[in-house]
Amino acid sequence: MNMRKNPLLPLVSTFIISIWGCAAATTHSPRPVAAAGLDLRDINNNADPRADFDEFANGGWKRNNMIPEDLGAWEAFNEVQERNYVILRKVMEDAAADSGAPEGSERRKLGDFWTSGMDTARIDAEGAKPLQDWMSAIANIKTNAELQSVIVQLHKSEIFALFPVFVDQDYKDANRVIINIMQGGLGLPDRDYYTNTDEESKALREEYVHHIAKMFQLVGVNEKTATDYAGKVLMIETRLAEASLTNIELRDPMNIYHLMKITELQELAPAWDWNRYFAGIGVPGLSELNVGMPAFLKRVNAIMEQLPIEGWQIYLKWHVIHDAAPALGAEFVNANFEFYDKTLQGAKVIRPRWKHMLGLTDGALGEALGREYVKIAFTPRAKDRARELVNNLIRTFAERIQSRVWMSEETKKAALEKLHAIKPKIGYPDQFRDYSQLTIKSHATLYENYSAAAAFRFKRNINKFGKPVDRAEWEMLPHEVDAYYNSSKNEIVFPAGILQPPFFDERNDDALNYGAIGSVIGHEMTHGFDDEGSRFDAKGNLRMWWTEKDRTEFERRAALVAGQFDGFTAVEDKKVNGKLTLGENIADLGGLVIAYHAYKKSMNGSKPEPIDGFTAEQRFFISYARGWRALARPESLKRQIQQDVHAPARFRVLGPLQNMTEFAEAFGCKSGDPMFRGTELRAEIW
Repeated sequence: MNMRKNPLLPLVSTFIISIWGCAAATTHSPRPVAAAGLDLRDINNNADPRADFDEFANGGWKRNNMIPEDLGAWEAFNEVQERNYVILRKVMEDAAADSGAPEGSERRKLGDFWTSGMDTARIDAEGAKPLQDWMSAIANIKTNAELQSVIVQLHKSEIFALFPVFVDQDYKDANRVIINIMQGGLGLPDRDYYTNTDEESKALREEYVHHIAKMFQLVGVNEKTATDYAGKVLMIETRLAEASLTNIELRDPMNIYHLMKITELQELAPAWDWNRYFAGIGVPGLSELNVGMPAFLKRVNAIMEQLPIEGWQIYLKWHVIHDAAPALGAEFVNANFEFYDKTLQGAKVIRPRWKHMLGLTDGALGEALGREYVKIAFTPRAKDRARELVNNLIRTFAERIQSRVWMSEETKKAALEKLHAIKPKIGYPDQFRDYSQLTIKSHATLYENYSAAAAFRFKRNINKFGKPVDRAEWEMLPHEVDAYYNSSKNEIVFPAGILQPPFFDERNDDALNYGAIGSVIGHEMTHGFDDEGSRFDAKGNLRMWWTEKDRTEFERRAALVAGQFDGFTAVEDKKVNGKLTLGENIADLGGLVIAYHAYKKSMNGSKPEPIDGFTAEQRFFISYARGWRALARPESLKRQIQQDVHAPARFRVLGPLQNMTEFAEAFGCKSGDPMFRGTELRAEIW
């Protein structure tokens, strides 16, 4: 599904993949909130925790669950999301039914957007008509100047053909915002889908070509011509992919930071009139910007010089269709499902319309919807308890930094300065987004409202240029089941959506809350000190604050984590990529260690009696593991290990626990047990 997310994904380290993406909405009935404590039905007492802790902690749950047919995976996060969907659907349906909502109010906009999207008879009858203006504009292109003018208009509607452009903080001066251009322009998930030469990748590219041809036919192109068009699209996108950085290369912030004067950009890519382009998108007189991938823009320039206008028309028409598909009729939505959900993720059936519309609403009016969600689902008491946990973990992390014998006092001082500068955000923004300038019309088509929201988002982002950094802004919605760390703002953010059972429950004892949400909080803190986040200082600037010796030792320890995950086989003969997932794996390990020691501190030397036959320490580790209970189809796993910086859920249980002496002590693991990692291989960082 096209959620038009912020294209600068490497800046923000998230706890999980987006629920709206690989772990999207489902037809599964929501599991009711269980009574406080562990659900013993989820545990497999026949499994040996010293051999496979994931099977021990989650084996019962795996037996009692199945992957819904409209999903590639089913996880604990989906269970929470399902309960949230019930609330979100009621909010939207109530807004749609409220004829008395004032014109221009957020409630009216929510209701009108929902109504326009649920009128499937009208949407289906329109077919491809909503795209006529775009198709005519593209068909009328005769010169390169006209081509660039059309691309300007596409970009202003967040149809990022060739490359995305946006405003964000300067990596090396976090107090200012700058224009960024990054690589993009692809219809497949990432560059490797175009460049890999194995038979499976070749077959996927053939399926992609069939998909493109099908979409062209839906806008009236005959089958033979559509097939020809699809081949040309693949050729153009392959050329772009070949000049793109890999997912691993994207993780290094220095690889995507190249501050340039506008004159230097003009020399780099002279086929473009860059002054005219930036004036067109609303930034006249731009003097400098960040060109994330100079080699990529060189390739864009070469294509601009070599590709005839007819080729550009085909490419641009495809990206208009691709972007619009979620807001068009059933034929388009179904065709998207067949390729992006069924072929790439293994889903069997399409999700219901109302869940599709919740996803589109997030993109259009997400914080307006989130404002209503928190009124229902998040209490001031929950926010206070979460903040207490955050403060306890910060204190514990500070003690862990002080105790690192491999770090010099100089590096420790800088690390502590950064830690204490981290800003926690919990539940929802202090100031919700202002949608007063977004016009949603009750009589408009879904695509008109969808496009209006895209233009609003682009203009809102571009208008940040030249203004102070908005440190109150959130990168996630209040109802998202996720969390994140932002390096440039040095902040950790925990939406209300994830502050729900099984991750957080006001009724639970501390062992369970520290094991679940405590490890999430610790995870996000540790992102400030993983292989990527650790390169930003307390103020959010990209600056090496480590001594050379300490950094070398950090990287040696991090390499142990990468090597450990390289050894995990995810599906068939395909292994986890330890370098791609390194930041998340360091954060999982650090978060778990910090949460454990914070929990032990909270006990003040007391020794709680066992509950359900488990000690407090064992309950802590079981609580951590049950946050990663998951079932996944082979297609979903293959896609995840190729493009996602998060390892499959099973290894997010096994990997960190194998490195923890405290876990080995809690469950009696010893040398030779699969859950026991030898001292020489064990990673200990934070």
